[in-house]
Amino acid sequence: MTHHAPLILDIAGTSLTALDRRRLAHPLTGGIILFSRNWENRAQLTALCQSIKRVRQDLLICVDHEGGRVQRFRSDGMTHLPPMRSLGAQWMQPDAGPEGRAALNAMRSATACGFVLASELRACGVDFSFTPVLDLDHGESGVIGDRAFHRDPRIVSTLARSLMQGLLQAGMANCGKHFPGHGFVKADSHTEIPVDKRSLKAILADDAFPYEGLQNTLTSIMPAHVIYPKVDALPAGFSPRWLQDILRQQLGFDGAIFSDDLSMEGARRLNGQGVSYTEAAVAALNAGCDLVLLCNQSLPTSEGQGRAVDDLLQGLSETLLKGRWQASEASEHRRLALLPRAPALGWDDLMTDPAYLQALSLIP
Repeated sequence: MTHHAPLILDIAGTSLTALDRRRLAHPLTGGIILFSRNWENRAQLTALCQSIKRVRQDLLICVDHEGGRVQRFRSDGMTHLPPMRSLGAQWMQPDAGPEGRAALNAMRSATACGFVLASELRACGVDFSFTPVLDLDHGESGVIGDRAFHRDPRIVSTLARSLMQGLLQAGMANCGKHFPGHGFVKADSHTEIPVDKRSLKAILADDAFPYEGLQNTLTSIMPAHVIYPKVDALPAGFSPRWLQDILRQQLGFDGAIFSDDLSMEGARRLNGQGVSYTEAAVAALNAGCDLVLLCNQSLPTSEGQGRAVDDLLQGLSETLLKGRWQASEASEHRRLALLPRAPALGWDDLMTDPAYLQALSLIP
């Protein structure tokens, strides 16, 4: 029987409970996403990651840690990374010296940010960060805003490639988001269902341009909970047209595809109908996602007092047996490929590592 562990879930606290361990040990669980509530200090985070790996060594420990306002761990020596817009601004500074010096400096800073980000996370036991943001800075989206590098897709592509080089140097994979682009719409998909009325040709030439240019560099992609009605009536993360026809076939992407959080408002209605988390997960998997995220449903204050996670695990198990979605060997291979291949430096060794110290000096 083909094994496929597509679910990325979360936990409520700073250490594992017996219930957390049971959920993480489930054969359909492929990883965990951490939040600020799971952080007290480096020692605690390291111990938490070690306890997760004792449950299953293959679990992918993830976090949203981009820099700027989306950085979950900020104290106890963790470097405060700048928002990506600051790197785009550095690119645009008037050149003081040979032509192109500002762009080169911005690229060096982006690589340094990626290296420091990945090195510090890996020193604490975290495997993977959902970064970089490839959305364009159209000036409309509050939820994207300064998380974007720039308005120009060519600058976004170049700086993202540089940042991903830094991640790679520290042994971390990457995740470009939010395909094919969330920056054009004002609505926040956490609380609304955004609609982008542009044509496919316009989107591919502009917002989706970085995905075509980086398709051999990106190791994973997260699609947007945005509807593009001139392409498909479904949000991109639930659309075979976007994920299979365009991303896989037309753009040639062969890495992992994560759904965005299934608890966001942009994922709670498909074709105008409200859906359960199981129905949303099955729709995302059948559309072409390899992995699905359910966030913030382990909390005692969440819908169902945390039972939503168990309901989703049970629902995915039942729908798999009923043939409503198919376990994919290729999807499981893509998940496992995101795990680091080499051991990371411990924190004390990292603090004296010449490459790390040089990278720190290059962060704006």
